[in-house]
Order: sequence, then C-alpha cells, then structure tokens
Amino acid sequence: MKSQAANHGAFEVGARSIGLNITLPHEQAPNPYMCPDLAFRCHCFALRKMHFLLHAKGLVAFPGGYGTLDELFEVLALIQTGKMQRIPVVLVGRAFWRRVVDFDLLLDEGYVSPSDLDLFTCVDEAEEIVSALERFYVTSAAGDGAT
Repeated sequence: MKSQAANHGAFEVGARSIGLNITLPHEQAPNPYMCPDLAFRCHCFALRKMHFLLHAKGLVAFPGGYGTLDELFEVLALIQTGKMQRIPVVLVGRAFWRRVVDFDLLLDEGYVSPSDLDLFTCVDEAEEIVSALERFYVTSAAGDGAT
C-alpha cells in the first residue's frame, strides 16, 4: 500500500509514476494511480528491484518487512561499494529503524565505516523527508560530495 500512496501523491499533482508489480501466487493488480504505460509486471524480485534502481532518484523507506529491508540494504550495499551512483536514502520512523537495525553495533564491530552511516538519513516527519531530499540535491549541485 505504500507504493500506492506514492503513486496517488504523484497522480494528485499531475506527475507520472511507474509501477512494477511482482507476479505472485495471489495476483496483485496495478493500482489505479500509476500511469498505464508505466505499469510493468516482473516475474522475480531481483528483476523488479533492478528496474527500480535503474531509475531511482532517491529511496524513502517506511517501516516494512523483509521486502523493504531487502530493497534498503541492496541500495546501501550498491552505493557503499560504488556500484550505483549515490542517491538520497531516507529512513522514516527513527524508533522503528533503531529497533530493526543497530547501526552503532555495525560500526563498533567494524562491519561498516563511519562514512557508511552518512549514506542515509533518519527522520520522523513528512517535512523532514522533503528537507532531506532537497538538501541532498542542493549539496550535489554545489559539488559538496553527496554525489
């Protein structure tokens, strides 16, 4: 439903948005807010994720399950290793993300570096999401290293 909310928001302001449904035993129908010419069906999660990442200008991750975690960590790993151009990654719901992933433990154990913790921003409010995205692109345009 989170993807539908994003498509609905884009629809309300006249923007075009893509939809990448996955073929599952219990079929999902494309939601009514995505552009019909941008509605695609994928047969596997890896292909779906690849298509999202090819066109992503940012990732805003809300609390979710394994699929959300899979997409989040794939993006962070690709950015960390230089296999994907850096995009803004915004985690919504500080309390949720602190409980799901102990980023400080990853740092303390040496699994990530201090700079890896700069690959994402945690926020709680909608206004903070917008600010984080704007800050990333203003910084990128100024050449201050957020690219």
